[in-house]
Amino acid sequence: MDNAIYAGLTRQSGLMREMRVVANNIANAQTTGFRREGVVFSEYMVSLNAGGDTLSMANARGRLVDLKQGGLSQTNATFDMAIEGDGFFMVETPQGNQLTRAGSFIPSAEGELLTPDGYRVLDEGEAPIQISPEARNIAVAPDGTISANGEPIARIGMFQVADQSAILHQGGTRFSATGAAEPAENARIRQGFVEESNVDPVAEISRMIEVQRAYELGQGFLDSENERIRTAITSLTR
Repeated sequence: MDNAIYAGLTRQSGLMREMRVVANNIANAQTTGFRREGVVFSEYMVSLNAGGDTLSMANARGRLVDLKQGGLSQTNATFDMAIEGDGFFMVETPQGNQLTRAGSFIPSAEGELLTPDGYRVLDEGEAPIQISPEARNIAVAPDGTISANGEPIARIGMFQVADQSAILHQGGTRFSATGAAEPAENARIRQGFVEESNVDPVAEISRMIEVQRAYELGQGFLDSENERIRTAITSLTR
């Protein structure tokens, strides 16, 4: 296969990957706590011969998570919570503790605070939060302290990661971090609110159109190269 086709195929593969990411962003434009993602393109060089000639190819395997604050929507629900500032809630999953900004929680029959997926929400010590089913007048202070009838009973953990590039999307609105998560000192909780997705649908649709056009141009180039090679082979075999 001609080197130009190899290079073109790597670019097309990257554009397809970006199209899937953009489509996922659009699909989650109304998902509470969702964080927009982008694809990071990079270049790598492939050695062609001992003379030092190289071929430049595209690599689009990296992803960048946009941690920009989303808008807050008021629900007035007791266990709906939104974080203002940098920080995440921590939840316990079968894959280990993970981070999320989606703060729409529910109490279980046993009194544990859970996500809608059934994962336990953790306190500042990374332990499950227990709220008695008989507890009344539940209030959550900006620092995460949960009170029942004016008496503190738990404190929701808010965590941050120093190196934001170490945050990896695991699925839905959950993330893992390759480094240790530390308490988020400047984060504040607002009870009765949820944080909306930070996806701008108009910007994402515009980006989708750009990616589609780039892909079509690349496909046209590959078709032209294929025709050129066919013509050359036909001429040589006559």
